Amino acid sequence: QVQLVESGGGLVQPGGSLKLSCEVFGLNLDHYAIAWFRQVPGKEREGISCISAVDGSTLYEDSVKGRFTISRDIAKNMVYLQMNSLKPEDTADYYCAAQENPPGARPIPTLIGMDVYVDYWGKGTLVTVSS
Repeated sequence: QVQLVESGGGLVQPGGSLKLSCEVFGLNLDHYAIAWFRQVPGKEREGISCISAVDGSTLYEDSVKGRFTISRDIAKNMVYLQMNSLKPEDTADYYCAAQENPPGARPIPTLIGMDVYVDYWGKGTLVTVSS
């Protein structure tokens, strides 16, 4: 059974750091790209980072570039999102998601509209940035 389980959310002060984890069950990370999305109540879900399965290349949404880093441990079937220099506007529910990206395919080209192609979603973890 496929499951994506996020952890690591919580309350952090502005300027602080958090590391989110996504544990993946039932999928191989060399066949599935993993992305992080976030959503604030009343707003659309946005893709903020992705790591492609085929070559490990990464994508970042402009507002998190230079502050967030996505990484993966294929042996452990884990994907991480290191978030530094957090701002109040980063407050949201954060979700990891898997999209099929098998050997021979191209890397994921863009985060825009990626949610349409996601095959599996996690249930989310809440990040609150506040003093």
